[in-house]
Amino acid sequence: MAAFIEAKELRKTYRVGKVEVQALRGISLGVQKGEFVTIVGPSGSGKSTLFYLLGGLTRPDSGSVTIDGVDFASLSDSQRTRLRKSKIGFVFQKFNLLPTLSALGNIEIAADIAGRGAPDPEFLKRISAMLGIAGRLEHRPNELSGGEQQRVALARALINQPAIVLADEPTGNLDTKNSAAVLRMLRQSNQELGQTVLMITHNPEAAEYGDRIIHMRDGEIVTPEEDPQWSPHRPAEPLRS
Repeated sequence: MAAFIEAKELRKTYRVGKVEVQALRGISLGVQKGEFVTIVGPSGSGKSTLFYLLGGLTRPDSGSVTIDGVDFASLSDSQRTRLRKSKIGFVFQKFNLLPTLSALGNIEIAADIAGRGAPDPEFLKRISAMLGIAGRLEHRPNELSGGEQQRVALARALINQPAIVLADEPTGNLDTKNSAAVLRMLRQSNQELGQTVLMITHNPEAAEYGDRIIHMRDGEIVTPEEDPQWSPHRPAEPLRS
């Protein structure tokens, strides 16, 4: 069966002054529809570069990224933007909420940018309840805790019901309790909404929430044994219905 997300021989080099830094050295991977895959590795391993390439936010020097049978390289910039809007939701370590808008306004603007107008009220109600922010929608970001802000950011990523959720260190700015809550919610959205989730993290405990773990080091995919920072933890408990 063809992979829903497929990367082939991705290479990316950045120039820092007179020095060339190889961020990716021929990465190939496939992700099936509905999988929850976590990508782990130390700083500088190339995992964030891979995130940007898989999301179509930048182009590789060589290689290809195919989403649901569509090769990003075959698309114009405007077509790539439309594909991102229709199929991909992004969650970042920084919440990136607009400070002048309420939580609801920050969620609604994602639907507006995607050209959908107002979000589906029933779906908005569902994810607000699922994320535990139903009573906080009228508050602005500075009136919300860090965990609440990240849950609003997650609702914003989910509101257009994307087929893919890409999360880059979504618990990086959160304490242990809020980290666990956000990870459970990502897992729940994967299971209940059927989204394909790729999450980048440096945290082994967070990585255990995925169905499969991909290890990266020095711009390459490696085995767990080749990743000296990896220390396996007890798998996360399954969500209870």
